[in-house]
Amino acid sequence: MQNYISVLKRTQLFAGVSAEEITSMLSCLGARLCTYKKGEYVLRQGEHLRDITILVDGNLHVQKDDYWGNRSILGQIAVGEMFGEAYVAPESGALLNDVVAVVDSAVIFFDVKRIITTCSSACRFHAIVVQNMFFAISEKNRKLVQKLGHMSKRSTRAKLISYLSEEAKRHNSSSFTIPFNRQQLADFLSVDRSAMSNELCKMRDEGLLEFEKNQFKLF
Repeated sequence: MQNYISVLKRTQLFAGVSAEEITSMLSCLGARLCTYKKGEYVLRQGEHLRDITILVDGNLHVQKDDYWGNRSILGQIAVGEMFGEAYVAPESGALLNDVVAVVDSAVIFFDVKRIITTCSSACRFHAIVVQNMFFAISEKNRKLVQKLGHMSKRSTRAKLISYLSEEAKRHNSSSFTIPFNRQQLADFLSVDRSAMSNELCKMRDEGLLEFEKNQFKLF
């Protein structure tokens, strides 16, 4: 777990906390490291979660399959991001989605009760972590609202324009790389892959954009 201290230091949860302070907090927060192979489930729908989790290596997808196996990708978790916080309250109920490793990944689990309960020494950095957790949850809510904005669009083209425009703003550039392949992007936007690919080609022919795999350039 010591190998990931530098990753934790860059996370929103541990912003303002030194590497030495993080090391001393690991046992206080009940931290445990778990590794997953590509395609393995980190969390499954129906499970009950009592931990705050941070991805320290790899890439994860939050996804849901319906009865017939149709998949929707609800979100992508990158290194340093926290997830599962929506389900740790006592009355939150079971997980509604699956979390799956897109590549070989490593996740650190933190006991949420130990995070929100200040330790006997009342250390300064523990209080900072509690504050950071509040800010991180607020940021996650903002991203959820952002995705709902994409999903509220009526057509495949409108969804693509909404998503790609937001990515260009996020990268502060008209050229950028998205974290999804074609099928994953279709699942994320809840559109048919063939229809989406056709729409992208039309947009390219109209001079709105260029693309190569998951690299895009908007005009």
